[in-house]
Amino acid sequence: MTLPIRPSVLNSPDYPFSPVNAPVKLDQNESFADFPHELKAIALQRLQDLPWHRYTDLNAEALSTAIAAHDGWTASGTVVTTGSNVLIALLIQLCALGGRVVTVKPNFALYALDAKLLGAALSEVPLRPDMSLDMDAVIDTLGASAGEGPHGVIYIPRPHAPTGSLCALDELERLARACPGWLLVVDEAYHQFAPDDARELAQRHDHVVLLRTFSKAWGLAGVRLGYALASDAVARQLRKLVPPFGVSLLQTVCAQVALEHPGYVQERVAFTLLERERLAAALRAHPTWKALPSHANFLLIRTPDAAAAHADLLAQGVLVRRQDSLHGLQGCIRVTVGTADENSAFLRAAGLGA
Repeated sequence: MTLPIRPSVLNSPDYPFSPVNAPVKLDQNESFADFPHELKAIALQRLQDLPWHRYTDLNAEALSTAIAAHDGWTASGTVVTTGSNVLIALLIQLCALGGRVVTVKPNFALYALDAKLLGAALSEVPLRPDMSLDMDAVIDTLGASAGEGPHGVIYIPRPHAPTGSLCALDELERLARACPGWLLVVDEAYHQFAPDDARELAQRHDHVVLLRTFSKAWGLAGVRLGYALASDAVARQLRKLVPPFGVSLLQTVCAQVALEHPGYVQERVAFTLLERERLAAALRAHPTWKALPSHANFLLIRTPDAAAAHADLLAQGVLVRRQDSLHGLQGCIRVTVGTADENSAFLRAAGLGA
């Protein structure tokens, strides 16, 4: 029997990840440390005291208000879901069904995967050889899409994953002015590790949306929570696509407790920046590996042979992520900035005593 499944789903690959166990896990850009024990205790106590047989807020209104207060945004423009990756698909549903998704390559796999799953046309603009964004080429691609029906969504990660590069804000301003009729989505999953963010840009332009997550600097990847900062007009329409009562009591309480105690995030980000520089400085002495400049909590490293580098590190108990299957990243591996001991273990495994 032939299953009644859309061809775009049947022809789409699975998400490109295979779990591997290792003593030192530096492959998924998670926080190097767990959610603080004392904050877990507060969250668990609140959960114990709250009713579990009642639905949560329809649209996570209380949590949206807390996030907005922390991020300097409006509660009405804050849309919360179970991970910012969910919002990537929802924004395509909002603006690009029958239209186009424009992004860069290499990129976060879900931009392209979700475009294909939802039947949107896909244009991927290669980064320059130095891994910087070619804004002229992006804008030219928008023009080439004119007259093809609904325009759609543009995804620009800032900082960029998997390279760690940072698009200049004035370049994003130029893109925002050049794309009326498009939704410009700036994915800020790693914004805490960068010197600035795009909130002012989004405040100036109603068609600009920012994506953020609790999975990186906040240390809550296992809770699965992300959100969009958008204009009130866009947020109102986006909420129609978010399942009602979709954010659980556990997610809400954990995030509220984190937002009430943001100091731990600032301390961890400061530590990560110092360790990122220590790794980068040590890697300059490597005879064949070259680390690219990064504004995130990871380093992309170009090696002569990514498969050999990955296997050699894993044999010594250190797991990193191969990136050599991505456009322009031949020989590349990616290493998350971990604890001081984990980073030292990585350097030793790389032949750089630490």
